[in-house]
Amino acid sequence: MSSILAKISKSLVAPTALGLALMLAGPASSAPFSNLSGKWSGTGKIRVKGQDAERLRCSANYQLRGSSGSSVVIRLNCDSDSYKFDLVGDFSSDSGNAISGRWTENTRNIGGSAIGRVVGDRFDLHIESSAFAANLRMVTKTDRQSVTFDAQGGGQVVDASITLSKGR
Repeated sequence: MSSILAKISKSLVAPTALGLALMLAGPASSAPFSNLSGKWSGTGKIRVKGQDAERLRCSANYQLRGSSGSSVVIRLNCDSDSYKFDLVGDFSSDSGNAISGRWTENTRNIGGSAIGRVVGDRFDLHIESSAFAANLRMVTKTDRQSVTFDAQGGGQVVDASITLSKGR
């Protein structure tokens, strides 16, 4: 069983956790997704413990649902030398600055839940699936997003950092 989880983890933990971090990054307000609408892109690094870091390239398209800015549908595509993933998510925030949602990673046919909280200009999130868990921190200022995460599953530890810019 642990070897199956290790194989799942190797192909899912890093791309999925980073994807969710990018999908939820946005400015804090009563409508935390209101400034996300549009296309974003950027680069960063992803590292699996015991391996060399790899350059990561990502693009995202954020579409608000409704007029309140408290719900968003996101499509995210990222590539590195050894990872490629296609993430789709649907997320909402409530009046108490709590975030919840569901996500699917299409190339690996896996999905799960995300919960978190907006604190100032920062999002602190926890994501889960049956194969792993990750903690994420995102800070958005105007048209730039900074995302870091650490994930564990199947005996692997993965961390990443990325910066996205709006409209590039």
